[in-house]
Amino acid sequence: MFWSFLLLLAWIAAGTACIRLCLAAVHAAAVDPDAGPGGRGRDLTLYEAAFLSGGPARVADLTLVSMARQRRLLLAHTGWATVVDPSGRDEMERSVIGAIGPEGQSRITPVRTAAAGTEAVRRLADRLVAAGLAVPDGARRGIAFAVRQVRAAALAVVALGAVALLAPGRGAVPRDLVALWFALPLVLTLSCLAIARIEVHPYSRWASPAGQRLLTALTRRTRATALHTATDDEHTYLTSVAVLGVRAVDADLRAAFAHREPQDILRERLR
Repeated sequence: MFWSFLLLLAWIAAGTACIRLCLAAVHAAAVDPDAGPGGRGRDLTLYEAAFLSGGPARVADLTLVSMARQRRLLLAHTGWATVVDPSGRDEMERSVIGAIGPEGQSRITPVRTAAAGTEAVRRLADRLVAAGLAVPDGARRGIAFAVRQVRAAALAVVALGAVALLAPGRGAVPRDLVALWFALPLVLTLSCLAIARIEVHPYSRWASPAGQRLLTALTRRTRATALHTATDDEHTYLTSVAVLGVRAVDADLRAAFAHREPQDILRERLR
């Protein structure tokens, strides 16, 4: 019968997509916590915490905020960055200054993009991957692609089920029974997505399981320090930025990062 052929297609789509997601998740989780000598018995630097929490863009944001807090960079609420001290104290700061350009002033959005793609950030990523703390780029893309496939498979199951219900050729099979059969592969895909959201999502983007544990430990230490000292020292503030992003900054800086020129908005929509 025609509907059974459509059901077979639904099962093939759902099963193939879910298997690929499972394999991608296993590959991402296969990073040995003790694989790299740099991953054992160590504390994360602020740049490392920023990368593991939010990737290259978070490293650029942390560098901009750190320099602005030290008054070596001005971040205006209009979305412009102005260099005050052209001498970068490390390679990340030098990358940001280089991204701003020789005129010493640029809009923040392109600076963030350019700084996130510098060689300094790539070397940081390579070190974290070698230490077993970051997910390799191929594994990240593999999981993202697999999740998209499972979502597409779920939509395909719904579409095939609708065709099976509307098209003739069911014979004496009740409509409810056909819908039930198609509900099974749909439940499989949705369950796979739910499990991926819970088990894979915390680690798949940037941090490996080992890196996530170090991030958790860093967050706990920072909270304990803030609780016992009852102060918001600079390191605690920057740690919050590294882990949470620009939503952890004060209102003035948040306005600077939130500002978008029309050409920036158009560029983001075209990506």
